[in-house]
Amino acid sequence: MARRLIPCLNRILVEKIIPPSKTTAGILLPEKASKLNSGRVVAVGPGIRDSSGKTVPVAVKEGDTVLLPEYGGQEVKLGDKEYHLFRDEDILGTLHE
Repeated sequence: MARRLIPCLNRILVEKIIPPSKTTAGILLPEKASKLNSGRVVAVGPGIRDSSGKTVPVAVKEGDTVLLPEYGGQEVKLGDKEYHLFRDEDILGTLHE
C-alpha cells in the first residue's frame, strides 16, 4: 500500500477543502453560501521540460491553498483519504488571507 504519492511532471496533488455545513451555534448553512472550490496542495511534481530541455517548475508549492476548477482533475484514494490530481495549468490561482 502506498504511503505517499509524488506526482509526475507538472501534476499537483490536492486535498479539497470541504466547507462546514453548520455554524458553531448549530445553524445549518445553505450549500451555496460558502461554495468556493478550493484545496490544499499536498505534493507537487518536479515540473515539465520545455523545447530546449530546461525544466519549467510548477507554479505552486506544498501547503498552498489553491482555487480549483469546478470540473476536472483525477480522483485518487490513498487509504481512507481522497485526493485529486490536477495539471499545473488547471489551477486557477492561489488563495491568501
